Amino acid sequence: MLDGSYSPDEIIPEQALAEAYGVSRTPVREALKQLENEGLVEIRPRVGTFVRYPTRREIIELFQVKESLEGLAANLLAHRSPREEIEKLKNNVSESFVAAAEDDSDSYARLVHEFHWTLVLGSKNQKLIENYDRLMNQLTYHRLVLETVSVPGRIRQSNHEHEAVVEAIISQDPMGAEIAMRNHVHSSSRVVLYQPHSQTTRSGD
Repeated sequence: MLDGSYSPDEIIPEQALAEAYGVSRTPVREALKQLENEGLVEIRPRVGTFVRYPTRREIIELFQVKESLEGLAANLLAHRSPREEIEKLKNNVSESFVAAAEDDSDSYARLVHEFHWTLVLGSKNQKLIENYDRLMNQLTYHRLVLETVSVPGRIRQSNHEHEAVVEAIISQDPMGAEIAMRNHVHSSSRVVLYQPHSQTTRSGD
């Protein structure tokens, strides 16, 4: 639902969701109400429920928080320097360069998701993880990644930024890892904000 499968002007079909999950419409409505409380959908009385995409101002604010959370996660991971997570991140970067060379946007988007979540889960900070999960849903990040893969050179640049983060973690350089991660998130936000989003973001401050 939050991956771009519904456009902002498309009604979310309660009955179809109920049938897909094998439940009545009551739990579906309760779930949609919870999503509305989290700012992810908009329920319009006597009209229907719609996916709510963030405004430009909200995207800016969400990326600011994302930069702080992921920077902290990289810092904590570098302090821990766990072999398993480091190997996952190294393999991820290698596979990402292959995806970039093959112009495989679907694989690239999946690898981006894995990279960031490996980093965050590796922080072993439960409150950070909980807040990050909520933020990523509000940002509908997977959709934004799919939109940015068409920007010339962005995939390769992003991979090099990931590589810099991993190198700092391997070197057990917490501050370097945090700075590299913050720079990466900041670069990503600039790509997102400086391209057209006529159908995916709402106007507003």
